[in-house]
Amino acid sequence: MPENLAPAYTLTARVLHWIVAVLVLSMIPFGLIMVRLDAGPTQDLLFNLHRSIGAVLLPLMVVRLVWRLQHPPAPLPPEIPAIQRAAAHMTHGTLYVLLIAQSLIGWVATSAYRAPIGVFWIFELPPIWPEDRAFSEQLFAAHRYVGLAIAALVCAHIGAALFHHFVLRDRVLMRMVTG
Repeated sequence: MPENLAPAYTLTARVLHWIVAVLVLSMIPFGLIMVRLDAGPTQDLLFNLHRSIGAVLLPLMVVRLVWRLQHPPAPLPPEIPAIQRAAAHMTHGTLYVLLIAQSLIGWVATSAYRAPIGVFWIFELPPIWPEDRAFSEQLFAAHRYVGLAIAALVCAHIGAALFHHFVLRDRVLMRMVTG
């Protein structure tokens, strides 16, 4: 990269992105598998990991959002069509909203169910909603649908990054790798 060009993303933005990416990419299979297992130690482990990662994702996403608002990335290269720019902005914005909302929905649903929300066996989050099993079940259904939407957006996001890197051979993916 020429010295006179600032990186597209700061080191902090890149580190936050990749930490969130690893956490989200682990949450999706945990969530899909844990609800299909019979009750037992493996299911308990996956539920605990899922809840723990969700508890970590919420503050990470808030920090990431605040950082991005204070440190916007460099604009996409001018050769990228307006429709792709709009799709990229919409995908990023929707992922931010859904990841924050998903963590909150999970916390409220688990609180209403009155299941403990342990965070990596170190401490427990307090319940933030009164016990209400019927409401909890409704929220868990919403949690599943939001999770599927996140998975679809993640696939689109990864697909677009790989398309830019391997087909268009531009620096869009590398902006988040090397700046």
